[in-house]
Amino acid sequence: MSTEATLPATTSASPTARQVWTRSRGVALAVVLLLIAGVAIAAVRSQARHGALDPRSADPHGSRAVAELLADRGVSTRVVTTLGAARSAAGPDTTLLVAVPDLMTHRQQTRLHSATAASGGRTVLVAAGGWSVERLVPGVTADPATSPGSTLAPRCALPEARRAGSADTGGIRYTTTHLDADSCYPSERLATLLRVPASGGGDTVVLGAPDILYNKRLDEQGNASLALQLLGSRAHLVWYLPSLADGSTADSGERKNFLDLLPSGWLWGTLQLFIAAVIAAFWRARRFGPLVPEKLPVAIRASETAEGRARLYRRANARDRAAAALRSATRTRLAPLVGVPAAQAHAPEALLPALSAHLHGDGQNLQPLLFGPPPGDDAALVALTDQLDALEREVRRP
Repeated sequence: MSTEATLPATTSASPTARQVWTRSRGVALAVVLLLIAGVAIAAVRSQARHGALDPRSADPHGSRAVAELLADRGVSTRVVTTLGAARSAAGPDTTLLVAVPDLMTHRQQTRLHSATAASGGRTVLVAAGGWSVERLVPGVTADPATSPGSTLAPRCALPEARRAGSADTGGIRYTTTHLDADSCYPSERLATLLRVPASGGGDTVVLGAPDILYNKRLDEQGNASLALQLLGSRAHLVWYLPSLADGSTADSGERKNFLDLLPSGWLWGTLQLFIAAVIAAFWRARRFGPLVPEKLPVAIRASETAEGRARLYRRANARDRAAAALRSATRTRLAPLVGVPAAQAHAPEALLPALSAHLHGDGQNLQPLLFGPPPGDDAALVALTDQLDALEREVRRP
C-alpha cells in the first residue's frame, strides 16, 4: 500500500473549522454588536425624530400644534421644500422659516439671503450653526460651545420676548456686530435669540434651538407665546424644509466632483473610519520579533518532503532548479570538510583550490561539476547526482 493511502485525514495543515472560529470569533462578535447598536440607534432616532420641525406632523418633535394655533389667528402656513419656492415666497407680508439651515449648500445660503435681505418680510432661522449663519445673516457668528441650559429669561428689550417671558431657547449661542440687533435669552452672556433688522423694514430672527416649536414643548414656559409672536407677525408663514435632494443648484457649477456631492459630515465620518482601520491594522498585524516555533499537526519525514519537491520539479521540467539545489547543498556540505568558511562555500576561487588540495590535485573536473551549466535532460540530471555523491564520498574518505 502506498504512503499516501495510509496517511490519516489529520495530516492536512489547513486550519479546522474550530480553529477558524476561535481566531475570528472576536471580530465576528464586534461586528454583530456594531450592527445591533446601529439598528437600535436608528430605531430610536426614527421613532423620536420622525417629522421633526414639520408643521404637518403631530409627533412629539413635529410642529403641527404651532401651525394650528397660527391658523386660528388667521396666519396661513405653507410648506416648501425647494430653494426656488422659498425665494419666490419672500415678501413684506410673509414670514419665511428655515427649519434646518445647515442642510443648505453655501450657494443656496447666499441665494436665499439675496432674496430675503430687502424683501421687507421676516426670516426665522432655526438652530443655524456656523456653517450657515454667517452667510444667511452677515455679521452674526455662532459660538462653538452650546448653551448648558434650555430655560432662559429674555433680558432684552424685544417686545415679543418680554411678553413671552422665560422660554426654552438655549442651544446655539450667537454674537453679532450689528449695534441695532436685539440680543435675547443670554446664556453666559451670549444670546440664544437674535433679531437683526434688515433694509426695507424686514428683519431676521435667529433661534438657537427648535424647542419652542416642538409639539411636546409648546405648552411649557412661555414657548407658545414666543413662537406665535415670532411667526405670526405677518399674514403668511412659509415653512421651508431644506432637503439634500433639492436640485436647485444642479446647474450652478458648484458641485464639480464626487467629494462636492457629499456633506461635510460624511467626510468626517470617512476620516474616522480610516483612523479606525489603521488602528485595527496595527492591532491585528504580525508583530516583528524572534521566530516562535509552532507545533505541526503531524510529523513528516524529511524523505517525504524531498520526494514531494522532486515531483514538483519533475512536473515543471525544472532541471535547472533541481541541479542548482543539488550543487548548492553539496558545496555547503563540502566547504567545512576542506576548511573553507561557510560564507565562501559558493565562491569558485575559494572552494575549488581547497578541494583540489584535499584530493591531491585530482580535481580537474570540479569546475563543471560544482559550477557548470544545468543538465539538458533527465539522464544528465541523474548522472550529475551520482557524480556529486561520489565526490562527497571521496572528500569524506579518511
